[in-house]
Amino acid sequence: IVAVLLISAGDFEIVKASLIGSIIGNLLLVLGLSLLVGGLGRGEQTFSARAAGLHTASLVLAVAGLGIPALLVAASPRISVGDREIVSAGVAATLILLYVAALVFMQFTHAHLFRTPESNEQPEWSRGLGIGMLLGAALLVGLESELLVSALDPALQTLKISPIFVGLILIPVIGNAAEHAAAVFFAVRDKLDVTLEIAVGSSTQVALFLAPAMVFISLLLGRPMDFVFTGFEIGAVFIATLIIAVISRDGQSNWLEGLQLISVYAIVALAAFFL
Repeated sequence: IVAVLLISAGDFEIVKASLIGSIIGNLLLVLGLSLLVGGLGRGEQTFSARAAGLHTASLVLAVAGLGIPALLVAASPRISVGDREIVSAGVAATLILLYVAALVFMQFTHAHLFRTPESNEQPEWSRGLGIGMLLGAALLVGLESELLVSALDPALQTLKISPIFVGLILIPVIGNAAEHAAAVFFAVRDKLDVTLEIAVGSSTQVALFLAPAMVFISLLLGRPMDFVFTGFEIGAVFIATLIIAVISRDGQSNWLEGLQLISVYAIVALAAFFL
């Protein structure tokens, strides 16, 4: 919702930074905090290395998709706006198709490889109450998003903060607060597969679906946004993806790995503050 409102306002720089911020925030901050809190008092926590590997592979492909348009612009600075939009739409469509294919793989053709152990816990809410709470939360998120976007420009002028820092760090942290809490909650209960699905799965969803979808939404709104990200943004996603690939390959985690992820996020945030 925030991204759509920002596109309507023409704040493309902040939109693209917030999309990248959501990816690295989930991979480094959310997962890092979950592994840190969940690992305290435990030797090791385990999770499905196969599911984590699929998400990591998808993220690597997404990094390629995010980086190619920027490489094109760097190699051919005189490329026309129209050609940039064509390349952006083509890359966005390809990433969305990859996302759909990954969903089919995980939910249908190879669903047996990604099933998590069933829980005997009974739901605390009825279906009607759950739907009502979801609709109410969606309404509140919409109102919050509109207030955030309307206050953004005055805040930037008053506080003299870089738009990149706001998009890359502040907006994702504020907008994904509920998601952060849920990931930590399941990690504390030693349900790390659910935590990874929230953190890493959400990053994959943003990289392969939400970010590309914004290109087409911008066209529908009559404010075309290209798919060209800055070198810093692409580098941050690449580093986050590389670290997750290394940490998740053995299907085990501990609190130190969580602290390492948080430390990398802090370094990225510090550098972004001075952009």
